Formats: sequence, C-alpha cells, structure tokens
Amino acid sequence: MKTKRMGDWLEVIIPDQWDGFTVEKILKKEWNVPRKLMHSFRSNKEVTLNNESPHWKTAKVKSGDILRVRLFRPQPLEVTPTYMDIDVIYEDDHMLVVNKPAGVFTHPNTPHEHDTLVNGVAFYFQMNGIESTPKYVHRLDRDTSGAILFAKHDLAIAMLGKELQERKIKRTYLAWAHGKLKPRRGKIEQPIGKDRHHPVRRRVSQGGQHAETHYEVLSYNSTHDASLVKLQLQTGRTHQIRVHLSHIGHPLLGDEMYGGKGSIDYKQALHAARLTLIHPFTEKEIQCLAMPAKDSPLFTDEQVKSLDQSSSS
Repeated sequence: MKTKRMGDWLEVIIPDQWDGFTVEKILKKEWNVPRKLMHSFRSNKEVTLNNESPHWKTAKVKSGDILRVRLFRPQPLEVTPTYMDIDVIYEDDHMLVVNKPAGVFTHPNTPHEHDTLVNGVAFYFQMNGIESTPKYVHRLDRDTSGAILFAKHDLAIAMLGKELQERKIKRTYLAWAHGKLKPRRGKIEQPIGKDRHHPVRRRVSQGGQHAETHYEVLSYNSTHDASLVKLQLQTGRTHQIRVHLSHIGHPLLGDEMYGGKGSIDYKQALHAARLTLIHPFTEKEIQCLAMPAKDSPLFTDEQVKSLDQSSSS
C-alpha cells in the first residue's frame, strides 16, 4: 500500500482491495481505530477524502483516491527524558525498534524512576523532534537484552498491540541453557502463573495462563555443559522462557531465580535477537536483527545472523 507523511497527516492512496469500502469500514475494520481516537478524528475533522471531509458511513472510496488522516498531531511528552545511548535497529514515522542493553528496565515501575529504556527513548524523541510519548508494544526483563518495539502515535500502538495479540509479531531469542536439551527441537506447552511464595517469580501452574515456547538447539558446548538454543514465543507470559526451560531441567546460565548457575558478568543468558512483523500501514514484512553488545561474553553477531539461515525460522 502506498503511504507518505505530509506534516501531521498520513496520505494513503486507496488500493484496489479497498475499492467500494466506506471510510468508516477502513477506519474500523482495516485499521481497528480505537473508539476514543475515532471520536477525536471525527470531532476535529482529521480525516479527508480527496481533500473533502466525507460522511464516514456513506462515503465510498475508489481505487486511487487520496485518504488523509491526521495521525501525527503533536502530543505532550508524558515521561521524563533521560540521556541514554540508544541503539536504533529500525525507524520510520510510525514505529521504532531499539536494541535494549541488559541491566535496564523497559519502563519505570515507580514515579521517581527515570533510568529506564522508555526514558532514554523519550530523550531520543525529544532530540529528534518527535512530539509524542514513546509507547512500548512489548517488554523485556531487566537482564534480557535485545529488540523492543515502540509505537510513535496512538493508532500505531493500537494496531501493533492487536498484531501482538494475534501473534503476528514474531520474536526469536538466543539463550544458553544448562545441559544438553533432548530432543534437539521441541515445544514446551505449560501454563504459567504467579509463585505464591515469591513477589516476582513465576512457575508452571495448572491454574496459570496458557504458554507455549518452541525451541531448537543450535550447538552444544561440552566445556560448559551448555546448549545454545533458539527460542520462539507463541505467547508472551512474564519470564516465559526462563520458567519453561527451568521446568524441563535446563535453566538459563546465570538465572539464579530459576535454578541457573550465577555469574558476575550477567544475570541470565537471554537475548531477543530477532523481531519480525507486518507493517500496519504498508503491509510489508519488517525484520529486525539485534546484535549483542560488543563486550558480550555470551553471544556473537554471527550467531544472530545465522538465524536468517536457520531452517525452522
């Protein structure tokens, strides 16, 4: 689909498959615009068709028509910006993918916390004239590094959130797990719930939420008795990979909370190496590879790049 930004507005050339649709159908069914945002668009006349304000329920579009929507209305920054060296993997007018370092929280957990990735991205927005508050689509644990997706405006967060819910955003991780996993390729499907005896820890619990993790062993290191594992999440439960691998007797290296052996260099050997999604507006596939930190004792650029050649990816 052909789109381009014009100031505060997104211009869309109506594709053949939308021919005969009403404006309302495009906004509601194709883009799933939330009700509050629909009301704002309507009240402020922020949707035009061929430079006129159409009646949404009756105005039908034709292939080649020009639909404009004011998506980029300036918004106040709602978090404290903090300088941080942000590693941008992908960016366009709608979204930003950032390579999060280990040891940084994704977002503030208290009002006085200003050293999280969200604060760093807010500073990046401020420095680059992006008048909005960064909204994360998914999270990573503090000590997990790798790709995190942010939305730049209200419709993007709604559309990307729906993609995540429908499992259309694919996240691939690299991990070092204790021991030799058998079989080399498999699926862990066990529900995950809170651990009553610990404020943070999760556990496999029959009363928990459905959770599904697919894994493939890429190599085995006999010196450290550890397996390099590729993992893909079908669900996004808190600590899912850590809980599932611990449950089958192969906790992550360094993950003391779940039975792994500790290290002073890292808390858990887990890296969100690849993020793949369908762009909500252009409908093209976007694939982002997050390279490990230069001083990473765990992962290499070659291991991340090899995910592209991996047969089951």
